[in-house]
Amino acid sequence: MLDPRLADDIPGDMDPALRSEVAHTTAGAIVHQARASDDPHLVDRLVRLVEAEGLDVVAGLWADSPPGTLPGALWRLYTLREWTRRDPRTLAARYASGVHAAQVADVVAGVVTPPGPEDIREVADAVLSGVFAGDLAVALERGAAFCRVLAAGAAFDADDVDAHAPADALRLTRGASSLVRTAEELELAADLWRRGRLD
Repeated sequence: MLDPRLADDIPGDMDPALRSEVAHTTAGAIVHQARASDDPHLVDRLVRLVEAEGLDVVAGLWADSPPGTLPGALWRLYTLREWTRRDPRTLAARYASGVHAAQVADVVAGVVTPPGPEDIREVADAVLSGVFAGDLAVALERGAAFCRVLAAGAAFDADDVDAHAPADALRLTRGASSLVRTAEELELAADLWRRGRLD
C-alpha cells in the first residue's frame, strides 16, 4: 500500500477547485479588461485567442466549466468560432439549409443570405467581438441563434441522407441535438448576464 502522505506528493491533475478558480479568474479578467478598454487591437487579439494560444490551452482553462458560467460560455463561443475556421464550407451549406426553418434565429444571428464560407467566419468573429466590446447578452444570444440555424440545417441534412447512409444520418442528428443544447446553454448564460449572475 502507498502511504497516504506519499500519495499526496505525487503530481497529478490540477485540483478541481483550483481549476474552477483559474477558469473564472481568467475569463473574468479577459472580458472585463477588454470591456474597459477602447483598444480595437485588444479585442481583435482576444477574438483570435485560440489561433494564438491553441485550442488545447483554451480548453485547459475553460472546457470543464459549467454552461451557466462566464468561462463555460466563452468556451462554447470559442469552440463555435474554431469550427467555423476549420469547416466553413460545410457550415455555410448547413446554415443555408436551415435558415428557412429558423427564420427568427437567422435574423438574430445576423448572417447574410445566402451565406458563403467567409460570411460564416465573419459572424463567429462578430459574436466574439460583441462579447468584448458590445452587449455580452446580445453576443451570447447571437451565438445561440447561429447554433439553432445550424441545428436545423443538420437535421435537414440527416433527413436527406437517412435512406442511403443511416450512420451519417444518426451522426448528423446527434450533432443537431448538441447544437440545440449549446444554443440553450448560451441563452441561459445571456439571461444570467442580464441578471448579474454570470460569474
